[in-house]
Order: sequence, then C-alpha cells, then structure tokens
Amino acid sequence: MLGSATSATAKRAAFRAGLASGRLLRMPGAFSPLVARLVEETGFDGVYVSGAVLSADLALPDIGLTTLTEVAGRGGAIAGATSLPSLLDTDTGFGEPLNAARTVRVAEDAGLSGMHLEDQVNPKRCGHLDGKQVVDVPTMLGRLRAAVSARRDPDFVVCARTDARGVEGLRAAIDRAKAYADAGADMIFAEALADESEFEAFRAAVDVPLLANMTEFGRSKLLSAAALEQLGVNVVIYPVTTLRIAMGAVEAGLRTLAAEGTQEGLVPAMQTRGRLYELVDYASYAQFDSAIHDFTLTAAQGGRDAQDGSEGER
Repeated sequence: MLGSATSATAKRAAFRAGLASGRLLRMPGAFSPLVARLVEETGFDGVYVSGAVLSADLALPDIGLTTLTEVAGRGGAIAGATSLPSLLDTDTGFGEPLNAARTVRVAEDAGLSGMHLEDQVNPKRCGHLDGKQVVDVPTMLGRLRAAVSARRDPDFVVCARTDARGVEGLRAAIDRAKAYADAGADMIFAEALADESEFEAFRAAVDVPLLANMTEFGRSKLLSAAALEQLGVNVVIYPVTTLRIAMGAVEAGLRTLAAEGTQEGLVPAMQTRGRLYELVDYASYAQFDSAIHDFTLTAAQGGRDAQDGSEGER
C-alpha cells in the first residue's frame, strides 16, 4: 500500500548484490508505475525506465527533448511503486559534467537504484538508428567522473553506455568501455552489438558487469536470457517491449471500437476491474481507511475529553 515498503537504500543494495551474483538480472521497461507493479508480480529482477519510452509517451521522438525534471519525476514514480531495483536512462546527463553530477543527485533523491550515461553528442539519437555521433573519450570521461563523484550512496550504480559500435567499430567501442570502467563506471552498456561474438568480445575485455539491450526492431540479434547468461552478461533490459505490447492492443481496440460502435467484442481481452483492483491493492487501502475512521469511542475516553475540553477524534 502507498507504494513499496522497501527503502531506496535496500533496493540499491539488492541491485549491487544481484550484479555480483553471477546470474542474469532481467529488467523489462515499465512505462508507468502500474506496469512496474506487474513486472514485479511476474517475477522479474528489476525495472528499467527508458528514455525512448518516456519520450514516446509524451508523443515526442527520442532526440533529447525531455528534461531532467520530466525523466526523474516519471522514474521516481515508477521506482516507488515496486520493491525491485530500478535503472534510469539519463541520456547524456542533460548537459555538461556539472549537469551529470546533478542528475545523479536528483536520481538518488527520486529513489532510483542506478542510471546510465551515454557517450553520444547532445542532442542524442535512438541508439539503433543511423546518424549517431559520439563525443571524444575525454568528454565522456568528464561526464562519468562528475557523476561518480556526485553520488552519496555508494550502492547507487553509475552505468556507462557507449554507442561507438555503430560509429567507430567494435574495437573502438571496447577501448572506450575499458576507459569508462577505469574512470569509475560500475557497469558497461554496449549499445547495438550485433550478435553473440560481439558480446563475447566485450566480456573478454571488460571486468565490470555488462548490460545487454534486447530491443525489438533494432540492430542486435534477440538473444534469449539463457544465451545471455551463458555469455556472461549481468543485466538484460527490454526497454520498449511493454509499451509496444500496450500500444498495439490500444490501436487495435480503438479501430474495432470505431468500426463497430461498441467495445463489447473487446471485453474478453481486457484486464478486468477485479484484476486492476488487485494490482493497485485496493483492499488494503479500504482496510486502512476503515481502521482509521471507523472506531468506537469508549465511555472513559469520552469522559476525559469532556473534562479537558478537547473534542476528541473525528
């Protein structure tokens, strides 16, 4: 009730422990707090908050138009709805190194377990499209060092994303990843790797945890969780999957409603009201409300209130 009872500190500690466990952590993207609740209920290890999804939900392209306030606000709401760790996409850090440092502080205050910064030129582009540009290595190292130095909770994870694979090639991307790890990055996110061999090359070269992005319609082969775990990957994200599932169903449903003039045929595929109430834990709120407002005033309490002139509880 009222979100997660697990503290942000405990979630971060759990994330760190998961990264050190040797098993693969599966983190689907959640575009809302309710979806995050469902991610937890279905047995995943964490929740990912995608910048591309947040942009799309605002009917904007993923080209760096969202602000730190928007991203942290949505990320905090999602993180607060679940006891799972949460990883936030913070693009290029919203500006210069000092902005990246502030981004860490804001993400910490919002209750996130970690965030990732990328080495694209700002404004950025979707990592699986052509036309990307990356900053030089010293510029990215400045972003990373600022971010790492700004955190107050040592368990808050700072992940470095490199988009260099599609711009400078695999070897350059690996060299960047090694430099980012040396600068203090806790995890490496190598965007748009092609296949198993490229993940193997990263795993052989980098000592810190690795993150794989299994996004649909992208440049990466969609590898199974079992395959990624065997390759030594530590985290897999499915950033846009839930949004695509939902929007596909919404579009199909609206077209049916427009054509038929009734939603009657759609009802069997809908989430029921009872199921929705179960997800938002409606019963606990009702029980809490009843316990606070429905009570019996004893004669002794009434006498004390009358004597001291107080009105008692209402």
